[in-house]
Amino acid sequence: MAADLSQLRQSEVSCRAWQWIGVRGILWLAISALGVSAFLTQVVLLRELLAALAGNELVLGIVLGSWMLLTGWGASAGRLVDRLRYPLVILAVAQMAIGLIPLVQLGIIRTYRDLVFVRGAEVGPAETVLVCLVLLAPYCVVAGFVLTLTCRLLAPEGQPESIGQVYFLDVLGDIVGGLLFSFLLVWFLGHFGILYLSAFLNLGLAGGVGYLARSRLCTVAAALLMVALAGLATCYDLELATTQRQFAGQEVVFHGQSAYNRVVITRLAEQLTFYASGTPLFSTGDVETREQKVHFAMAQRPQARRVLLLGGGLSGTAKEVLQWADATTNLLPSEPMQVDYVELDPLLLSAGQRFVPETLEDRRIQVLTGDGRLWVRSCSTQYDVVLADVPDPLSSQWNRFYSREFFQEVKERLRAEGVFALACASYENYLSPELADLVAIVHRTLRESFQNILMIPASRIIFLASDGPLTVQIAERIAQHGLKTHSMRPGYLAGILAPDRLAALERAVRSDAPVNRDFYPILSYRHLRYWMRQHQVRWSVFLLVLTGVGLWCLWRARPVTMVVFSVGLAGSLLHVVLLLGFQVVFGCVYHRVGLMVTAFMAGLAAGSAWTNRRLVRWESRALGLLAVAVAAFAVVLPLGLVGLAEASRWPALNLPCQGTFLALSFVLAGLVGMVFPLAAKIGFEQVSITAARIYTADYLGAAFGALLGSSLLIPLLGFGPVCLLVAGLNLIAAAIIFLVRKG
Repeated sequence: MAADLSQLRQSEVSCRAWQWIGVRGILWLAISALGVSAFLTQVVLLRELLAALAGNELVLGIVLGSWMLLTGWGASAGRLVDRLRYPLVILAVAQMAIGLIPLVQLGIIRTYRDLVFVRGAEVGPAETVLVCLVLLAPYCVVAGFVLTLTCRLLAPEGQPESIGQVYFLDVLGDIVGGLLFSFLLVWFLGHFGILYLSAFLNLGLAGGVGYLARSRLCTVAAALLMVALAGLATCYDLELATTQRQFAGQEVVFHGQSAYNRVVITRLAEQLTFYASGTPLFSTGDVETREQKVHFAMAQRPQARRVLLLGGGLSGTAKEVLQWADATTNLLPSEPMQVDYVELDPLLLSAGQRFVPETLEDRRIQVLTGDGRLWVRSCSTQYDVVLADVPDPLSSQWNRFYSREFFQEVKERLRAEGVFALACASYENYLSPELADLVAIVHRTLRESFQNILMIPASRIIFLASDGPLTVQIAERIAQHGLKTHSMRPGYLAGILAPDRLAALERAVRSDAPVNRDFYPILSYRHLRYWMRQHQVRWSVFLLVLTGVGLWCLWRARPVTMVVFSVGLAGSLLHVVLLLGFQVVFGCVYHRVGLMVTAFMAGLAAGSAWTNRRLVRWESRALGLLAVAVAAFAVVLPLGLVGLAEASRWPALNLPCQGTFLALSFVLAGLVGMVFPLAAKIGFEQVSITAARIYTADYLGAAFGALLGSSLLIPLLGFGPVCLLVAGLNLIAAAIIFLVRKG
């Protein structure tokens, strides 16, 4: 009888153990699903908001900063979870909300943007902040609350280890989401399709959590929502419907998603307009713009036989260049012209070849897919003319085409007295101080590589650079070679090239203007100031508000949360430095950038998992040493970037340099990941209170890193000073920890 009782007790213990393992398994999956959902939702909404708003570096920082700030707010609200009577039910409901809210947010962005703001007008910084805070709040607050809630559910006895476990599982979900998006989903699904996948994942796990909570209502609700969502996805094309609403008044003839852009083509009467991520690229029939891009440069070297076109070929510029070949055939009959046209986005290229095939049908046009900057650096062809048809330096990505290093690379690709053409900023008839500043910087940077610079005040300010002679006798050259142009007639050109207009640009030139560089993208910052001035935003007020909020956060922080804040800021900001440095060196190659992000996420997971296993041995001194290690990494990073940029010029070292970038991302993230669980142990009070405090500090640090990094500090100061600032902040945090420990 005693043996039977003993066996029964063992069986009961075993049953409870298996039940607890099942509960933990569902919770682990729920946390990982949150990470997958958060990554996919963040990327999709970020791309959509950049398309709907101005799309420059400040908007990027505002979106990411708002995301982190609101998630931290939600995590802070999670300190109330101890008061919940049915936490598993709340988790199930929150999981359902996390699955469905992003679909609603995406629909709002596409359909209500032009109802709230003027169609076609840019949205200013103040409105951008308001839109991001209001739109992102429902998802981010719920997601942050769930992080703290799951920490409490995983630790019914109040162990601090659960906080590090949740952090690890959330990052693990981020890794899965990043790999899925970068290497699979972005190539085959639209934004709604990606969010459908995230919704089904979260609804399924919400049903599982409801089953654990013995809540039939939650389980049935999750099942019904999955059925309803499947019916919606099958019977109604939300992607097309919202796109048509977004471009009301026009016929949407094509829409598609690539890694680089969301491409939309619309028809109005007989005119087709191409959009990339909400920005109009060109419209068929816009002859004036096309001719301005080509003829000012080609008139300098009418007998050019090899031309490189970086972007814009689908608008007809490549075919426009060939007019000069036809006009000079009798002069150089043995040398046929060739135009090398480089386009980054393969989807844009395929869509253009489908709808405007005549623009590239000439056999003298060679179409190349890839990053234009990378092509200039790696090719060995010598050109007579290089035309860069790229956007303004709104971001660090486009700033790469306005830097001294790029201009020097272009010069190496030009034949003797070859011509380089570039346009920057719109021009009416007034040169504001901010616009004059842009002109001075571009001119000064071009002067570093070329002897002669000619600026032409067309619809955009066109810069022509060469070591040979440059002329304003454009009308005479066009007439001499018998070109048939629609807009560039003598009267029109006389108005554009009027002496007073040319003199206004020359007065903007300053010998003391800063030089725009790859690792000191000052032009991006000055263009941001120019954009903010157009919206009547005072830059000093903006900086004052950010500084005040940052100082308040630091004043309120405890020593442990100060380290978490500073390391979180370092992780966010230094990762941006690495990504921008990688794009500078190797171009905007999407798969490799995706690997950089994945390596960073893997480092976070590895660092947190390794520390979780050693929490018993480590104390506050280790936390201070980790902050010192992050500071040391920040000090060494600028030197490493310069070394990698130089080493990558050797073809044999190209692949090892890419591997070094991945390793640097992994090491940085590993240090950041080690801090989180250790800080949770050292500053532990209660699970909910500690998790809320640590998560809030981490997200606040990341928010400031995202908002201040690429949009302000990097363009204003350059990579080196920014890294030193990060190092100084982390050394201060480490010193506070050491002083508190000593006291």
